[in-house]
Amino acid sequence: MSRAKRKLDHINHALTTGQSRQNGFDDITFVHKSLPDTSVEDIDMSARIGELSTSSPIFINAMTGGGGEKTEQINEALSTAAAAFGMAIAVGSQMAAIRDKSEQPSYEVVRKVNPKGVIFANLGSEANADQAKRAIDMIEADAIQIHLNVIQELVMPEGDRDFKGALTRIEEIVRHAGVPVIVKETGFGMDWDTVLQLKNAGVSAIDIGGYGGTNFSKIENARRNRALHAFNGWGISSAISIAEGSNAARGEVCILGSGGIQDSLDAAKAIALGASAAGMAGILLSVFTEHGEEGLHEELRLLHEEFKWIMCALGTKTIKELQNAPLVISGASHHWLSERGFETSSYSRR
Repeated sequence: MSRAKRKLDHINHALTTGQSRQNGFDDITFVHKSLPDTSVEDIDMSARIGELSTSSPIFINAMTGGGGEKTEQINEALSTAAAAFGMAIAVGSQMAAIRDKSEQPSYEVVRKVNPKGVIFANLGSEANADQAKRAIDMIEADAIQIHLNVIQELVMPEGDRDFKGALTRIEEIVRHAGVPVIVKETGFGMDWDTVLQLKNAGVSAIDIGGYGGTNFSKIENARRNRALHAFNGWGISSAISIAEGSNAARGEVCILGSGGIQDSLDAAKAIALGASAAGMAGILLSVFTEHGEEGLHEELRLLHEEFKWIMCALGTKTIKELQNAPLVISGASHHWLSERGFETSSYSRR
């Protein structure tokens, strides 16, 4: 099967497998403030992603590219929307275009329709520094995501089986990329130790890509003759990953929250747990597929409006203040974090 055909399969299976709502955010409850002493007009939603500034604390995370005209149309619509709302946007893995130049337009369109936007290039951890530079130049990227997808590759019928040397390659890319390097998981979350390793490698930001959103084990299983069920429920939820990651980062590296973020409340909880910004992908692809560009723009308008209302209700005028809003962690997330030695009361009593 060609890489382009596989890209289209991923889109179709992502839409049909959907999202499980096991992201952990239902275990997070904000502490209500009856006297927030703020106004919606006072809310500043500008955010920082490592060294980069954006108007929105929500970014459009990596989805696609490299699947011909259809993926070019999707990326054009997503990037046009990102420009309209001041959101950063990431493209899908560009290895398809590194190996086949005819696929470059499906990525280049993102910069073409969004010339001043914050755009992330994207490659897997098998990439070397030269390939990273080519991906960055292809779309004049402001940063590059290096994605980690061990579980997807293991379940993928034609996937990789050797994952040695990834951290060394990431360190090499950090030294030579010339733009900030963001390392992201692809839906199975990150623990404390992984975040520490990446922080020590010198990356600018870490997107924890937690469990509970698009499930690449289920997607690849849909392409297998014999299903491999071991990894369908595998991973660390987004909420727990952000909590572990932000505690490991200690403010020395930017943590980004993604993985099954479906609405403004999920995004606000991700930031309150310690993320600097929240990434959305699967739900936006679904909206665009069902309702077109107009529907996507309306969804993003409502998303930002509701996010601002939530910040107002919490009495938090800036993203930095939202990161310190008190919240209570319950259920499975509380149990996990307690067993792992984290003080959950530090979130509820701040």
